[in-house]
Amino acid sequence: MSQMTGRCLCEAVTFTAEEVQTHHHACHCGMCRRWMGTAMMGVACKSVRFAGEDHIRIYESSDWAQRGFCDLCGTSLFYLFKATGQHFMSRGVFDDQTPFRLVGEIYVDHQPPDYAFAGDLSRMTEAEFLAQFEKSE
Repeated sequence: MSQMTGRCLCEAVTFTAEEVQTHHHACHCGMCRRWMGTAMMGVACKSVRFAGEDHIRIYESSDWAQRGFCDLCGTSLFYLFKATGQHFMSRGVFDDQTPFRLVGEIYVDHQPPDYAFAGDLSRMTEAEFLAQFEKSE
């Protein structure tokens, strides 16, 4: 989709995202599960404009990523890949949920045994997912 809007729970932070990829994955890695309370469904966006940025707090979760949340209501807003500056917005913060489709899962070897997403989804272990980014010599 070209453009979509969203907000945190208390509406202190709102945003407009451009070139939103409506087909997304669920991440079961330990960091995402702890941060979200379950799998992270991150929606890739080419660019994001925020209003209420003074309420966004950034957590440096690793050498390659930051996670942003609202300092008033605690809503998990985004995962930011530092190398490219690309935002992966939490699916739940978008105003319109109808265009989204879950197409795959990553880090399935870290997924808790008491839940599973239904459907014909691509499923990758941590090693399979990380192998995509290895540089060939």
